[in-house]
Amino acid sequence: MDLMTILLLCAAGFCASAVDSIAGGGGIINLPAILAAGIPPHIALGTNKFESSFGAVTSAYTFLRSGKVHMQLMKYQIPCTLLGALLGVHTVLRINQKHLELLILVMILATAVYTIVKKDFGSVDKFPGLNRKNLTWGCLFAFGIGFYDGFFGPGTGSFLIFLFIAVFGFDFTMAAGNSKMLNFVSNIASLLIFALNGKIYYLVGIPVAAAMVVGARIGSKFAIKKGSKVIRPIFITIALAITVKLLYQAFLA
Repeated sequence: MDLMTILLLCAAGFCASAVDSIAGGGGIINLPAILAAGIPPHIALGTNKFESSFGAVTSAYTFLRSGKVHMQLMKYQIPCTLLGALLGVHTVLRINQKHLELLILVMILATAVYTIVKKDFGSVDKFPGLNRKNLTWGCLFAFGIGFYDGFFGPGTGSFLIFLFIAVFGFDFTMAAGNSKMLNFVSNIASLLIFALNGKIYYLVGIPVAAAMVVGARIGSKFAIKKGSKVIRPIFITIALAITVKLLYQAFLA
């Protein structure tokens, strides 16, 4: 692969990581770029997971340092997400993903529409503290989204942000920080499987991962500084972009 192609992939990775740190959905930028470079799909998936894991840990660390991650909640959710992701990766080898596309299309569009209609959604932090009800729902969605990320993936970060607001009442900034912690955990399970099976193209993965670290750092700081008023419109835009991508894949590609 020539140097110019690698530089272009680094640029795509930087943009994807910055966007993903703010509102999720970076995969709609990075994975198509890798595929466009002529890398076979199974290698592209593994390489994308390798790169995005570096971006996710950088973003999670930045939010954590700024106090935008609820660590007491993470103690319960991280094991659930890890278990779900491992089961998801295991299941993906046996079930046709195509059956999920229409369902995910409806769900991601519904989150965008709900956020547009409900003007105050995620605008202020209404977290009431941990209780049995929200902790139970939180562990269930942590497992479910972990499974989904290992099995299919598109929109994982956006789903997590939406659920952290809907279930716990966090604002967009706090929801973004918590979502990056769980997103990183679910990435690790998939990454291990791809690595053990030799499905990562390190010649591309390492330089793009470095670019994604920088993008994640910048995107996370931007989200923390600007807060919910900026994250909300970006979240809606990304959710709609994922909807368009899934529509294209399902009906036009």
